Amino acid sequence: MALKTHGTMAVDWENRIDFDRLRRERLAKAKVLLAKSEMGALLCFDMNNVRYLTSTHIGTWAQDKANRFTLLPQNDEPILWDFGSAAKHHQLNCPWLDGRSRPGISMLRGAMTPEMGRAEDVAKKIRIELEMRGLHKEPVGIDIIELPVLFALQREGIKVVDGQALMSEARVIKTQDEISLLNTSAMMVDAAYDELYRAMKPGMRENEAVGLVSKVLYDLGSEYVEAVNAISGERCNPHPHVFSDRVLRPGDPVYYDILHSYMGYRTCYYRCFTVGYSSRAMVDAYKRCREYLDAAIELVRPGRTTAEIAAVWPKAEEFGFPNEEACFALQYGHGIGLAIWEKPVISRLVSFEHPVTIEPGMVFALETFWPSKDGWSAARIEEEIVVTETGHEVITRFPAEKLLVAGAHYHTVDGPLPTTREHESAPSQHVQDMIATSAKTEQLATKN
Repeated sequence: MALKTHGTMAVDWENRIDFDRLRRERLAKAKVLLAKSEMGALLCFDMNNVRYLTSTHIGTWAQDKANRFTLLPQNDEPILWDFGSAAKHHQLNCPWLDGRSRPGISMLRGAMTPEMGRAEDVAKKIRIELEMRGLHKEPVGIDIIELPVLFALQREGIKVVDGQALMSEARVIKTQDEISLLNTSAMMVDAAYDELYRAMKPGMRENEAVGLVSKVLYDLGSEYVEAVNAISGERCNPHPHVFSDRVLRPGDPVYYDILHSYMGYRTCYYRCFTVGYSSRAMVDAYKRCREYLDAAIELVRPGRTTAEIAAVWPKAEEFGFPNEEACFALQYGHGIGLAIWEKPVISRLVSFEHPVTIEPGMVFALETFWPSKDGWSAARIEEEIVVTETGHEVITRFPAEKLLVAGAHYHTVDGPLPTTREHESAPSQHVQDMIATSAKTEQLATKN
């Protein structure tokens, strides 16, 4: 176990997360790639990229507004435009920006209408900064953008190219502090699953499980519970990817995916349970699901490829789907960092034709799914893995090697009720004899 699990506070008596180093190393990686590119500057609206380059954050309420933006010119430092009061806060509290935090408002995903001129204002701000540095004739790489802003930049004579690929490449290998933050984020979900396991019982609703998990995570210091997918009973197959108000029942399969952020760094962390007891079909499905996951994890080491991992997973047709696109993300791997899905992507859909070599410092999640023979239940498990110099380390520690039964407290006059049993037990020999005797007594014809 090479990775340390620190507390969430800073202390003077132990080396923990070095946030100054985190800021420097993230920005340096982007600068190196920018210097090697054709681009004169990077313009980012994606809040994860803005955070990566500027180490600023104003809350996840702004995640979908594409309003904040930062410009990273060649051989220079990033300039940030933000909501006015946030820009002032950065000026006071983010000395690494050194006066480069400015007020700026884009279109708020269309809430600001075209006649308000916000797109033109953004474009003018960018042109002025580029002209000051002699970069206005160089291509500008952009990650995501509202179309009116794109058109306004083009009217200013700015050539726009893809900058998303560069930022994805910058983020694929995690720094020491990023890995520590991802490990801490996973630790919080370990605790949430422990509380959830203790609480699950018939009568609990999926949305109540979501509330319980959210409270545990926020109490531990999460800054954003992005989602808790709670899937139970017949909702398990096919996987709907969203929770409901369905009530848990005895014998139900139930799986969860917990996605949250600690200091920006995410989790994607499935666990699967049954309530009270499990059917044999569900036990078998879980075993198969776990074996596919274990085979994938075993292959994680530097020098291997994403194609080798994808090859151990079943083809779509083997579990009821017509092709790989139809079952995408059920047997799946994806990088994890400031976003839930980063490079590399591991899937039979793309990995054979476009394999990626696994490198130290990558952090990704591997997740598998398997439907049971009963036609409605299914197993879903996921682990997060850090690629080390010599192999890998799993950072998701809540037990999942075998199917866990929650709320197993049923007792009969003969002792504890078995945790592996069917919803409807096969009739005993005595019951079968009763049926035969009653039919004979009443002289009824019986059908086999």
